[in-house]
Amino acid sequence: MIDLEIEINQFLQTGFDLRLHLSNYLKLTESELETLLPKGAETLASIHPGSLKAEDAHSFYEDEVGTAHLVELAAWHLNSADYIADTIRLLNQFGSGTVLDFGGGIGTHSIAAALSPDVDHVWFVDINPHNREFVKQRADSLGLSKKISVSRDLSCIGSIVFETIICLDVLEHLPNPSEQLLSFLERMPPNGKALLNWYFFKGFSGEYPFHFDDKALIDDFFMTLQSNFLEVFHPFLITTRVYKPMRK
Repeated sequence: MIDLEIEINQFLQTGFDLRLHLSNYLKLTESELETLLPKGAETLASIHPGSLKAEDAHSFYEDEVGTAHLVELAAWHLNSADYIADTIRLLNQFGSGTVLDFGGGIGTHSIAAALSPDVDHVWFVDINPHNREFVKQRADSLGLSKKISVSRDLSCIGSIVFETIICLDVLEHLPNPSEQLLSFLERMPPNGKALLNWYFFKGFSGEYPFHFDDKALIDDFFMTLQSNFLEVFHPFLITTRVYKPMRK
């Protein structure tokens, strides 16, 4: 395990060796990868069919997105490193015990959690098979494979209780985010913490066609959130918030 600021510096300098890991996984040269990264968001958006029915969302992300999401997420984490670093600081402040990284993408937060001495084990869950294989390889490269387990979904890992749940940039992709909140609640102890953010918006120019933005869905989400979770203050000026179960 390493000191937090050393960990933060490692992320800020290399994204936990992200470029190296991604070029190896995609079998690209460094220059080829650098050409792809600036086009990551545009490429991912171009794959989207334009309108996505709720019942088709899971199959789209599992079967059709492919490796495009890896490139888009890598570009976002590298270009927004200061922001992501604050989410890692937040995770260090509240993360402990058994951690769930739900929809963990390229594994940045799973890696950060696994480096913490307060974390016993991390479960990385993602429906995209490329994301799962990529994170397995990253964990092995960083010597963290014994501390990070990878799964397709929560049904594959039994009834594990999670002291810490991470769900970042995921809820807006789900056809029923309220249901997901309640699923998290069932797996949290009374003192558990959930680190969440969301962006129910397709963008000013439609640049995020893969986000759900239905008004009824959003209203139901906030009613579910506010009825079942209590927000915990933290000092970081980022969109990620921390919640604990509201026990009645």
